[in-house]
Amino acid sequence: MKILVTGANGFIGRPLCNTLLARGFSVRGTTRLYDKSFRVPNVDFFAVGNVGAHTDWQGVLEGIDTVVHLAAKVHTASAKDRRKLEEFIEVNTRGSEQLARSAAKAGVHRFIYLSTVKVNGEETGRGIFAESDTPNPTGPYAISKCKAEQALFHVAEETGIETVVLRPPLVYGPGVRANFLKLIDIVTQNVYLPFGLIDNCRSFVYVGNLIDAITTCITHPNAPAETFFVSDDKGASTPDVMRMIASAMRKDLRLVPLPPLLLGIMGSLIGRGAEVKRITGSLRITNDKIRNILGWKPPFTLEEGIYETVRWYQAR
Repeated sequence: MKILVTGANGFIGRPLCNTLLARGFSVRGTTRLYDKSFRVPNVDFFAVGNVGAHTDWQGVLEGIDTVVHLAAKVHTASAKDRRKLEEFIEVNTRGSEQLARSAAKAGVHRFIYLSTVKVNGEETGRGIFAESDTPNPTGPYAISKCKAEQALFHVAEETGIETVVLRPPLVYGPGVRANFLKLIDIVTQNVYLPFGLIDNCRSFVYVGNLIDAITTCITHPNAPAETFFVSDDKGASTPDVMRMIASAMRKDLRLVPLPPLLLGIMGSLIGRGAEVKRITGSLRITNDKIRNILGWKPPFTLEEGIYETVRWYQAR
């Protein structure tokens, strides 16, 4: 079976390609630009340029059985900026639809799309999201991903291409960037941190677990026409994640019991309100559906994933 992985040079794409090869698949990868420094042995790479409504996928899709579509525009922008929203929709919505239609035309059997939990919203409070909940995306990234899901299932109805959508929460692991990397950086500074009273719960997914779920969806007969949350088996509070990071580093963690409300006020005063909300708020999902329908279970625990991430961080 031959698999096309878009965004193959990324944080998820690179280890996915290696895992697929190790499991006996033939793999082709795409990147936006040609980069001669990037190589994965036994993977053929194509530079396709900017992904959008008019991307030419014809030669790339020849002989492909399944597409795993990871490539996306991910940088955040103000939801009030209509120009930025249009940029996200061009790449993440129209670009995904164009690829799916091209794949169906080329005879591809299955299309796996990496979406985001943000399609459901930014925060659960004391509740928990379910795949059946009405979408509530905020911000250009989440809106464009939600629209992409709708477009892809419409293409599936029209063409018969088998479509699977995965909605992960924050993905972490070796090579991670953005918020999780910042969290590790904070712990390494060995300073007093004002997070001792935070009592939230957030879901995460280790990159190895996400890759295992993607691989399961490639071959499982019950995967098509489904939307799945993919997460580690348990969530954790922000202080607990920081404790796991500190433990893996064999460091002491110094947490000061500052009320979350005061943290929010202080964050707003310095223009960091959104960041503080992510640290103090809850975003919980369950992987029950993918476990029940596909028999999948994450091969790594949260503690194991954090340990491997810290090992990578310290070896950089």
